[in-house]
Amino acid sequence: MTTSEKREIVKDLFRNLRSRRNSGLARASCRRRDLVLTSRSAQYFGAYEGSSRVESSFENLYANVAVNAFEAREFVVEGNRVFVIGRSRGRLKSTGRMFENHWVMSFIVRDGKIANFEEYADTQALAAAHDVSFRPVG
Repeated sequence: MTTSEKREIVKDLFRNLRSRRNSGLARASCRRRDLVLTSRSAQYFGAYEGSSRVESSFENLYANVAVNAFEAREFVVEGNRVFVIGRSRGRLKSTGRMFENHWVMSFIVRDGKIANFEEYADTQALAAAHDVSFRPVG
């Protein structure tokens, strides 16, 4: 696969996420269903294996978070890995608190499918939005 093809596979996933078409997640995932989503933010922490579990984790996210912005700003391809640098902004429905989160996502593309996904995010911003008693230092 070429660098451009790998980049386009991940960009297609982001188009589906922005439009909340979870069926695109199933098409993007690996045939062996070894897609893993790892998140370290409150209730979304965990590893989700297989397309249906990943899709339900996103449905849970959409049910609990009003996303105002979800921007992938840069795509970098190195070997089979595609890194995406971006940011998101939204409001937690349970607390009403806003957050702005800067993140880097790492995807492994294998055989034309996404085989693995990990997210590295600003966990302090997410923790503050989840916990109404949280007060940042400074």
